[in-house]
Amino acid sequence: MIPLVDLRREFEEIGEEVMNEISKVFKKGIFVKGEEVEEFEFNFANFCQTKCGAFLSSGTSGLELALRGIGLKEGEEVITTPNTFIATVEAITHAKGRVVFVDIDEKTYNMEPNFLESKITPKTKAILPVHLFGQPCDMSPIVEIAKRHKLWIIEDACQAHGAKYKGKMVGSIGDVGVFSFYPSKNLGAYGNAGMVVSDNEEVIKRIKTLANHGRQGDLHLEEGFNFRGNTLQAKILSTKLKYLNKWNQRRRKLASLYNECLQEVEEIILPYEAPDREHVYHLYVIQTERREELKQWLLTHKIESKIHYPLPLHLQPAYSYLGIKKGSFPVAERVCKRILSLPIFPQLKEEEVHYISSVIKQFVNESR
Repeated sequence: MIPLVDLRREFEEIGEEVMNEISKVFKKGIFVKGEEVEEFEFNFANFCQTKCGAFLSSGTSGLELALRGIGLKEGEEVITTPNTFIATVEAITHAKGRVVFVDIDEKTYNMEPNFLESKITPKTKAILPVHLFGQPCDMSPIVEIAKRHKLWIIEDACQAHGAKYKGKMVGSIGDVGVFSFYPSKNLGAYGNAGMVVSDNEEVIKRIKTLANHGRQGDLHLEEGFNFRGNTLQAKILSTKLKYLNKWNQRRRKLASLYNECLQEVEEIILPYEAPDREHVYHLYVIQTERREELKQWLLTHKIESKIHYPLPLHLQPAYSYLGIKKGSFPVAERVCKRILSLPIFPQLKEEEVHYISSVIKQFVNESR
């Protein structure tokens, strides 16, 4: 079976180095906070071209604390996209904000800036664009709109470590950037972890306080959360960070090879990389009208594929209380019926890409 992601191959590449590094943590006996956490916060914030960061328990906790860190009040609105993982919207509701959706661009799957301004009201506090699948949103018009209306921008970069927009790292373009280090991400921990980065030191300071039960020194200034990142994961991520650029370039090479192999295949729409953006292909996502049939065909040929995501969030049962009807966001709804993720990870072999492509071609040719 060719898996969608194979973390065992990654461990074969760097496992000895990782084990040597985490053994140092065991010898010190400090497993929460500590200098390893501070070192990773500094290094990853620097990688993102930002001044500072807070290492946390997950990307989801990072999104919630980012919203709380900018002072989101109960009932204030945050504009985001329905085409994302549920964590994006969970964070808004858990922070007591009100979710407002805007439809997506059909080519990039990201927030469509042309639809954005009509969603702004006096209650709008922030815009939360999602750099989905590893491709940056079109940030220039989003930043322009945010400045005009004096809104915060929180970038959900949980799938886009190292992606660039007009030469700038995602996470450094808005006011705050949030990353997930879930194991399958471009930079993944061996467990859950996340990070918030920013040039705004006051926001990061508040996030760190909230993540540590509202504590500063011996005082608890407010009720907070147990969202601290742990030392082992910080050490693992510091070890892996040095490989991130190389791994991202490998993903881009594999994506280019897929594109080359599949460019003439009828009924398959390939991923689109917009101008001035550097896509890091956390996922390689195609479109086809016969998704379920192709998915099953791939499985019979021992190739794993997956749907990210089969139903836009406004149609998920969890958000039925919003009362948003089918047809409200037609682009997201149409795309979600057609998308399919193919295997991609840095250790994927080029011959495997050729094999996967040949199986897809066979599917198309034999079903004419």
